[in-house]
Amino acid sequence: MAAATLLRGATVGPAGLAWRWQLHAALRNYLSHGSRCLGGASADGATWTCFPLHERALLRVRGPDVAPFLQGLLTNELPLPGPAASAVPPPARATYAHFLNVQGRTLYDVIVYRLVEMGLPECVPESPSFLLECDRTSLDTLPQHLALYRIRRKVKVEPWPECCVWAVLPAVAWAGQAVSLQERAEATSILTRDPRTVCMGWRLLTQDTGPDLVPGSMLGDPRDYHAHRYQQGVPEGVRDLPPGIALPLESNLVFMNGVSFTKGCYIGQELTARTHHMGVIRKRLFPVHLAGHLPAGGIRPGTPVLTESGQAAGKFRAGQGALGLALLRMEKIKGPLHIKTPERDPVAVTVSVPDWWPTATK
Repeated sequence: MAAATLLRGATVGPAGLAWRWQLHAALRNYLSHGSRCLGGASADGATWTCFPLHERALLRVRGPDVAPFLQGLLTNELPLPGPAASAVPPPARATYAHFLNVQGRTLYDVIVYRLVEMGLPECVPESPSFLLECDRTSLDTLPQHLALYRIRRKVKVEPWPECCVWAVLPAVAWAGQAVSLQERAEATSILTRDPRTVCMGWRLLTQDTGPDLVPGSMLGDPRDYHAHRYQQGVPEGVRDLPPGIALPLESNLVFMNGVSFTKGCYIGQELTARTHHMGVIRKRLFPVHLAGHLPAGGIRPGTPVLTESGQAAGKFRAGQGALGLALLRMEKIKGPLHIKTPERDPVAVTVSVPDWWPTATK
């Protein structure tokens, strides 16, 4: 497909194209091309693989003014409250979003979980509470960013070490069978779909260690999760989205359901909205595969990616082994690309366009 057709990003929300696909069918397709533990038969017959994400952490933001406060800082709408109170706990809701600086560049990528429905003693309808899942290295700087705009608002920001973050992905590709889980929000755990894209499965926040809360699951190696994530072109954390450098639309925030163009104003909105409505996005963050002799420490972030003739095509962003992400000019992705290394021959760079990207962009 022509790279020129990627020049416009299609708005994809929870009710959009990505969420009209059947979860089990999409996951079978995506994970069949996944990393070494995904999409293949499990030795012990497990249905799910749970990956502990030690590099992710949680902040709790609560108070009477928390909703309008976060609404004015995040690129996306806050997760909706559940239905009216009943005997059955309502499902957890989650939203993906970025915090931007005034120049419209990404500072922090977060998954926002709403806690008002969980029934915790300190959570009451008049004082909603949210969890922000962020990069662990942002546990100090993100609260400082929030404090800049809190002013006189009744909002409290605090670490939430009570829960650990897990990713849950299918361990096997079930032929003709639905692969699904039941969302839940309890006093000690939240299990909800990953709001970014269906191919990233589920998110689990829990006080417990081990995958026991997911029936029929086994423990996975986090390296396999990151390999799958890079293959699908999903950035996560400060390595993939360097603060003050990454632009949200070039980082495919629209594709990952991470921005609303109908909500009220937020910090960094002007550039983001103008770029979207002009429809001119010349560079995107693409998944890449590296072939050749890699340096012992891997490819350094920011290393130029070159065309066959030596012209600049973009820059390598981050990766793991032979898999990674690169910010590339879209008119350059079809030709041979390479990265120069001081040791030996150049490393060949192969670019792919993820299957889960909206059809309108292909």
